[in-house]
Amino acid sequence: MAPMPDPAPERRPAPESPPRRRLSGLIADPAPLRHDRDFRLLWLGQAISTVGRMITSIVLPYQVYVLTGDLLAVGFLSIVQLVPILVFALGGGAVADAVDRRRLLLVTQAGLAASSLALAMIALLPDPPVAAIYATAFVAAGLGAIDQPARSSAIPRLVPPERLTAAIAMNQLVFNGSAVIGPAIGGIVLATAGITAAYLIDVVTFGAAIVALLLISPIPPAPGAVRPSLTTVLEGLRFARSRREVLATFIVDINAMVFGSPRSLFPALALDVFRVGPAGVGLMSSAVGLGALVAAVFSGWTSTVRRPGRAVLVSVAVWSLGIAGFGLATFSFPLALLCLAIAAGADVISAVLRSTIVQLLTPDELRGRVSSIHILVVTGGPRVGDAEASAVAAVIGPRMSVVSGGLLSLVGVGAIALAMPEFDRLDLRLAAAPEPVPPGASAT
Repeated sequence: MAPMPDPAPERRPAPESPPRRRLSGLIADPAPLRHDRDFRLLWLGQAISTVGRMITSIVLPYQVYVLTGDLLAVGFLSIVQLVPILVFALGGGAVADAVDRRRLLLVTQAGLAASSLALAMIALLPDPPVAAIYATAFVAAGLGAIDQPARSSAIPRLVPPERLTAAIAMNQLVFNGSAVIGPAIGGIVLATAGITAAYLIDVVTFGAAIVALLLISPIPPAPGAVRPSLTTVLEGLRFARSRREVLATFIVDINAMVFGSPRSLFPALALDVFRVGPAGVGLMSSAVGLGALVAAVFSGWTSTVRRPGRAVLVSVAVWSLGIAGFGLATFSFPLALLCLAIAAGADVISAVLRSTIVQLLTPDELRGRVSSIHILVVTGGPRVGDAEASAVAAVIGPRMSVVSGGLLSLVGVGAIALAMPEFDRLDLRLAAAPEPVPPGASAT
């Protein structure tokens, strides 16, 4: 009998080259999308619906301005949207801790879709009442204040701890990508199909989010969860105050936004300082969006950070220097835009790491309430910063307002590092963290 031929050697994939390995370590890690079915569904639904929300975010003020011709009316729209966030966010977090978060998200997403449908119907009227637009915007903002802490606190239940940072980075990618794509689509739709069509696109995109939620497993509350009340809200506040590493994430963001946020000064800087005309305002906003998007794409390395508190402090320091550089670079508008992009990128890295710290150090039964504090900080901080920057600019001019704000933010970072050294030393591998909960199981 003829000898059997030797079996063909097993083919093995060629090892990745060092440059490719380094690049894959930088790009946002899609592992949660590959391995965690429920997170993948939630992420895909959110990716589609967020584009629609971004379209509505530019259509609403446009419609109010077209109807009134009054910039104060547009400014009042921002107040109308801020008030329910301040009023309902903490309560929304308490609700998220007391009920199935999947069901709560289904209710809020359906309510938000109905709000956008109402806006579309109002736009069809011969003389749309601005008061009705304000009322609908108020309701939508209130629903969003409940939706956001529920969504944030659901993520640690959908992915294991080792993939949490990557999951948060993927959510940042959705938000910043939508912030670029959504307004661009919205502008085209406004120019070609009108306001009603733009709102209806938002309604349709909510369908993707609702279908995704229907397909994922339940996310029940922790055993012994109690009805939402003032007492349960205060429990979340007490936890945030007692766990200083969590408290530091809020303080460092308030410091960066209150002193460093320059958005309210973009028109004055474009017209009176850089002298680049109205188009310059758009270029400044685009630089912020592009810098944030690039940082989100290349955020894969954040999953390997050993000391996230220190990385947050460094990121906010880079943000502060970028803002100060933006104010100093009056001799070169391209350089100023680059400084803005760098600052925005650093802010995204800070956001990913701060969210990771909060979610990993907070017990599941408190995550909704602590996430609601985060929503308040993220929403309210920039608006306070806009007011602060405008007030200072009225005294010393917009350029020095930006420069001084960036420098004060930098000083604040140093003060936080000195006053809260445990934040700088934080090592999540050694920190006490709640046990992960399998999807569909009751929290422990």
